[in-house]
Amino acid sequence: MHYSPKGICAVGIDFDVNDDRVSNIKFTGGCDGNHKGIVALCEGMLVDEVITRLDGITCGMRNSSCPDQLAKALTAYKNNAL
Repeated sequence: MHYSPKGICAVGIDFDVNDDRVSNIKFTGGCDGNHKGIVALCEGMLVDEVITRLDGITCGMRNSSCPDQLAKALTAYKNNAL
């Protein structure tokens, strides 16, 4: 799946979902170290668990963040909006 995030430095989020688990998460652009951390923590996690843990996280003065946008991407996936 591909998601175009809004309001963050990353310009793309790609991921797969197999058996309701998130895999192959890849951020394009943005903070490489933070993205590696997000991927290491979320890889293999259930979709709903990722959404619950990451939804609403902000970054500095921004209303969103890379973790929040991953949650939004997975929510869009669940709602068949991707």
